[in-house]
Order: sequence, then structure tokens, then C-alpha cells
Amino acid sequence: MAVGTAHLVERIWARDAGLWTGTDEDRWLGWLEEPSRMRERVAELESFASLAREAGFVDVVLAGMGGSSLAPEVIRRTFEAESFHVLDTTHPDAVRALEEELGSLDHTLFLVASKSGGTLETRSHMEYFWEKTGGRGEQFVAITDPGSGLESTARERGFRAVWDGEATIGGRYSALSVFGMVPAALMGIDLDRLLLRAHEMVEACRGDVGNPGAELGERLGSGWLEGRDKVLINPNPGGFGLWAEQLIAESTGKEGKGLVPVPGENDDGSDRQFEEVRVQDPYELGQEFYRWEFATAAAGALIGINPFDQPNVQEAKDRTGEILSSGEEPRLEPESSLDELLAQAKEGDYFCLQAFVEPTPQAERTIEAVRERVRREQGIVTTAGFGPRYLHSTGQLHKGGPGSGLFLQVVDDPEELEIPGSDFGFARLIKAQAAGDFEALKERGRRVARVNWEGLG
Repeated sequence: MAVGTAHLVERIWARDAGLWTGTDEDRWLGWLEEPSRMRERVAELESFASLAREAGFVDVVLAGMGGSSLAPEVIRRTFEAESFHVLDTTHPDAVRALEEELGSLDHTLFLVASKSGGTLETRSHMEYFWEKTGGRGEQFVAITDPGSGLESTARERGFRAVWDGEATIGGRYSALSVFGMVPAALMGIDLDRLLLRAHEMVEACRGDVGNPGAELGERLGSGWLEGRDKVLINPNPGGFGLWAEQLIAESTGKEGKGLVPVPGENDDGSDRQFEEVRVQDPYELGQEFYRWEFATAAAGALIGINPFDQPNVQEAKDRTGEILSSGEEPRLEPESSLDELLAQAKEGDYFCLQAFVEPTPQAERTIEAVRERVRREQGIVTTAGFGPRYLHSTGQLHKGGPGSGLFLQVVDDPEELEIPGSDFGFARLIKAQAAGDFEALKERGRRVARVNWEGLG
């Protein structure tokens, strides 16, 4: 290991905020020992899951965004949990499709996950299915930080359970907390086995020599210092890159700096660094979550930023709120074109397709075709995300990171679906989110274009 790494590891475990920016980093290091705390709760978690199955629940729907949904989604894919569903889109067609897939909702358990307890998308999902189930509290479970509005709502409505999150853990570092482990328990995963492997990684990340997390973090940070700011994450089993994207982008993308995660890309370029995901067995997933968390914290020290805040995420949220409160229909007129956007590309740039459409396999294929065209014609790396999911993932990097992004927003015009108790529906909500982020990007001077989904091909 390079000179200074041992000192880096020592200061992380000492919770020394001065290792980063000396602000409040020491308040956000609860994830360091969370696997050990979760191991002590395995019996409690598995008992809860067993009782849910005995109560007749067959399907589980998790409503959450960002750190509350991405780890469960990767766990679901990795362990092929077909009866577990993650809802992290406000596209009305996706909400309808999930409801149709579930059929009768009598045997569906809804997990409402939000650290802040006020996530607009998640609260909207909750209200929609609360009405659809006839307000049966025993079909709902809340995962949230103590004292949140969601906790109060859950207790007032008699939810089956309320799981308190650890307040010293930010959302993107919460994979091995109740935000990831309650879903894992409901998938029937052997938590003791999963957390034992994670605990082994915790111990390995304490060492001065052969420290997997510190070594990865040193490579990430050194690569950035050398101008290799695009991080290839390959291979990408179980969609690990979905989770790693948020961790890396939201943690490092600020103050004009940042690592750009590009899962699935090739390493043919001087601006790129390659890192391998080590998940040969599904039960290695927990330790890989931890290795990348530790690495991102270490890389943040080398880059010189606070890896635990997200100062620019609120910008798009504020604009979305303004649009919704105006009572007017959001305007999503086409602006520029893909060809005009790509004409501005230069070496070291990256292309990002932001799709505010229903996330379907067909949509993914169409998006991949566009990305392949950009790779072939421009020779730059590409990324893509469905809106509004990416707003809680890579959105911080897009606005707070380097100005090397070329952003193509893609929109459609879905039929409205009402949100109970709200003066707007899901269609208007997703349109407002698209409009809000577009304006936030433009205000930051980013290169952006908007096209209709029908004309993308």
C-alpha cells in the first residue's frame, strides 16, 4: 500500500472530520460498525419476516428512492427474489403495471422506506396504495429515522411495524442497516451468513496492510488526481452498478470535482479507471457493499471533499415544488436535439441519458442503442438513468460535479393517475420533476437537450 494509507485508515476509524473538510463528517460514520449491530438483530429481523409469511403475505412492495431503494433492488436481483418489487418511479404507467402484476392486493405487504420521512415520491406511493388497500395498517411497514413525519404517520395508522434507522448513517451508506436488511429478511435471505461476510470485511478494513476498502479508495482517489475520473464498474452482477453509482456520484460529485461512475463501459480511454465487482457468490454482496463504502470515504479524503453531504440535490426538488405549487401544467417542449448536443462533445466528456419514461425492458434496449451510437460516434463514456430515480442517485454529480456532462432528457406524455389527498397526480408529478431538473441543469450552465421519447430512435 502507498505511503500514508495506514494514517488514512487510522483517521477514518478515529472519526477525524479533519481528514475530509473538518465540518460534520464525524457525525456520519455510523455505517462503519453497522454490520456488527445488525448481526445482533438477526433473530428479530428473521422473526418479523417469518410472522409476515405466516400472516399470508406473498408479495412485498418497497416504496423508496435513492439509498432506500437501490440496495434492496440490487439484493433482489442478486438473490433473484421474484416476489419482491421495488417501486422507485413516479411514472403512472409503471404504478399501473405494478398494481396489475400484483392482482389482488390482499396478500401484499408494503414497505415504505424514507430516512427523512418526507420523500415526495415515497409518500405519494404510500397514499396511493393506502387507499387501494382500504387503509389496512397491517399491510404496511415503515423504515425511517426516529422522529420523522413518516414514523408519526405509521404509528397513527397502525402500521404492522416501524423500523428505526440509524441517524448517523446517510442514505447511500445504509445498505447494511435496516434499510437493506429488513427487505433482505423478507426475501428469505440467510442474514447471519450475509452479515458474517460483511463483518469479515469490516475487520479487514481496519488493517494497515491488505486493507481491501482502503486500497480501492486509494486507487479511486489517485485515479481522480491523475485525470482518470470515469470509474468503470465491471462485471456488474445483480445490477451492483445501480447502487455504486449513487454511492460514488453523490459522495464525490461536488465543488466542481467528482468521480463519474460508468457501469458496463469499456476502459479504452485515458480518462478511465477500471474496478471489478467481487460478487462470485450472492452472499459476498454484503462485504462488497462495505468495501465500496469504505473506499468511497477514503477516496473523498484524497479528492478533498465531504463524502457524506449532498449540497446540490435540493435544487431540482425546489424547482419541482415551485412548478407543482403553481398549479400550472409543466411544459416539456423539445429543446435542441441529440445531434446538436453531441456536436458539443470533446475529449473527457461523458454523455448522460435521463429518461422520464416507464422503466421497461424495451425502454432499456432503446436507451442502450442510443448509448452505443454515442460511444461509436464520439468515443466518450455514456451513462443513463430513469427519472426520477437518478435524481436521488447521480443528480448531485450532474449539478455539483465537473462540467463535463452532456445531458439528454427524454420525456413522454402519460395518462394521469390520481394521488389520493394530493392536488396533482403521478403524470403531473413526473413532468414537474423533469422540468425542475432541466432548469436546474441549465442554471448550472450544463449542456442539455430535451427530446420526446417517440423521436428518440
